[in-house]
Amino acid sequence: MSSLREQMGTGDKRSAVIADACQVLDAEVADKGGLSGIAIKGAYKIVQGVRPGFVKDTVNNLLDDFLDAVDPVYQEAASKKVAAGAYLQQNSGRVAQALLAVTDARAARVDNAAIKKTYEKLRGMAEKQVEGAAPRLATLLEKHAAPTN
Repeated sequence: MSSLREQMGTGDKRSAVIADACQVLDAEVADKGGLSGIAIKGAYKIVQGVRPGFVKDTVNNLLDDFLDAVDPVYQEAASKKVAAGAYLQQNSGRVAQALLAVTDARAARVDNAAIKKTYEKLRGMAEKQVEGAAPRLATLLEKHAAPTN
């Protein structure tokens, strides 16, 4: 089976994935509640305020690495002939760790002090938050990737 990057990383498909990923991100942030939700929403506002289109550009810049990070789970689903979205949800901890490894590496290289500080403040709760996003990520994957079963 072709990789997620091959399937979703170019042309019109890439644009659609980026648009949907931004919607997933917006929805995840909007759903956050409590004290951690206040922190996440505040941080997201800071990130959105860096410059117009910053979130979309960031998603675009991270997409290839994210697709590569999730691809092993997708390929396992294909080899087991199970639905990729369900398999992603069953392996949400692994997926979260893989995605956060990408953002950790990028955050280490960021020049913008506000973004770096915001990321460092929120990193401790990030794994739980990314795991919680598994249903929406699974829907995005199932919408744009070839069926695995």
